[in-house]
Amino acid sequence: MNQEEQVQVLGLWGSPFSKRVEMVLQLKGIPYEYIEEDVYGNKSPMLLKYNPIHKKVPVLVHNGRSIAESLVIVEYIEDTWKTGPTILPQDPYERAMARFWAKYVDEKVMVAMGKAFWGPESEREKERKEAYEGLISLEKEIGDKRFFGGETIGIVDIAADFIGYWLGIVQEVSGVTIMTAEEFPNLKRWSEDFVGNNIIKEVLPPKQKLAALFKTPFRSAATSG
Repeated sequence: MNQEEQVQVLGLWGSPFSKRVEMVLQLKGIPYEYIEEDVYGNKSPMLLKYNPIHKKVPVLVHNGRSIAESLVIVEYIEDTWKTGPTILPQDPYERAMARFWAKYVDEKVMVAMGKAFWGPESEREKERKEAYEGLISLEKEIGDKRFFGGETIGIVDIAADFIGYWLGIVQEVSGVTIMTAEEFPNLKRWSEDFVGNNIIKEVLPPKQKLAALFKTPFRSAATSG
């Protein structure tokens, strides 16, 4: 990688937020240097320098300039590199809808799931129902489409990577079930197509290693960003 196009990703191997960034870079064929961060221990001087506000991963560093927050990074990559597949639709309305659903996944479904699995015991059932309702909306939205945007992977699929891969592992480890194949056949089919993509498959962390991670007490840094 030449100095004129230096791309670095500060990430965490088990974080679905961190993996979103790598997925898009890989899909677009953009070379990058990956730097693993110890967000549970001493945060590196590099992380503190490039994300002094939140001090979390992921962070994209492009030619010395940093961008934080996974979906913000995904849009930056889309706007900066025109190589490879498009992650956001070109049509303004479809683009707005894709942003809406990506934000819905992040701020509605993911938040509820986090609380359902790792929140206070007294609130978990309420949040499980909230997450379930969110999945119903996504089940209707995906319908019979291969991916949320159609035939190719887009920003909503990337945003929903936790649902496609991490969720099944967390359900198995925790014993808490939110999504089943019987109740959500469209999402189940989508998850198989998404995880089965050759490029996505290369980025995903090993299942056994993730299961071991989620058996330890939940730490918010693991899934932040």
